[in-house]
Amino acid sequence: MVWALAALGLVILLLAGDALVKGAVNLALRVGVPALIVSLTIVAFGTSAPELLISINAALDGAPGIALGNVVGSNTANVLLVLGIPSLLAVMHTSEHDTRKSYWVMLASTVLFIGLAFRGVFDWIAGLVLLAGLGLILADNFRDSLRHRRAGQAVPEDDPEEVEGADPEMAWWKIAVYIVLGLVGLPIGADLLVDSATEIAQRFGVSDTVIGLTLVAVGTSLPELATTVAAALRRQADVALGNVIGSNMFNLLAIIGVASLIAPMEVDPSFLRFDLWVMLAASLLLIPFVLLRRNLTRVWGVILTALYAAYVAVVLTM
Repeated sequence: MVWALAALGLVILLLAGDALVKGAVNLALRVGVPALIVSLTIVAFGTSAPELLISINAALDGAPGIALGNVVGSNTANVLLVLGIPSLLAVMHTSEHDTRKSYWVMLASTVLFIGLAFRGVFDWIAGLVLLAGLGLILADNFRDSLRHRRAGQAVPEDDPEEVEGADPEMAWWKIAVYIVLGLVGLPIGADLLVDSATEIAQRFGVSDTVIGLTLVAVGTSLPELATTVAAALRRQADVALGNVIGSNMFNLLAIIGVASLIAPMEVDPSFLRFDLWVMLAASLLLIPFVLLRRNLTRVWGVILTALYAAYVAVVLTM
């Protein structure tokens, strides 16, 4: 029964997060907020709402291992699994796209997060530092987009139909329904998943941290996996790689940043010994595809997926 409740919580979370994004995006567009701003803020926050609610609930319930494990495990899974599985299905021509700037920012965010973790706790100070970093990144993205626009270059986010979840014809009542479903469903789903995950950990004699790094992390990475598989099949390597890089930055800076302001989270020593370094190593594995402009071939897909399986096996036996 507890596994069914965990699965139900995850499904509610994913559906509620999607509903909230659709409702918030279309509300913003209907009241005149530029599509560019919607893309840089509402969509980014909305698609990470499930992870955010899980981390907040876990922190408040005294399960920091689930909160931090969710983010650290998701970032590792995003590189090894979310890029590995699509690469098995189709070669991703990452050499044709330049994501170097975003990649350097993601690496800097990872190093900042690890440095703060060695303080032993993510409290309001760490939260403000992480959110300040996020603010700088959003401001820089906005400035770059405006520069492209002034130079007469195309900015896809200028077109409302290019924004995730946008439907210019959506009725007001439907927007309201989506927002209500999202706001009601997210806390319910998060509560179900965190409580079930904690009970599973107790039943099997493993720590909250292990459950956060595996079950919860993989579950909340499913939307990124679906998006990346679709992008790989459509030969949109820039979308696939950009999705992973952006998600990893947002997980570290926004999710833990906000959760740290709500409740302090003690850092399990196992993070400092092993998991944070695996997350950093996984991030460095992107160097051939981002800096050396190599394609993500099926061979790389096998390597990345096998590395993730090995990581999970080690975590479960620690």
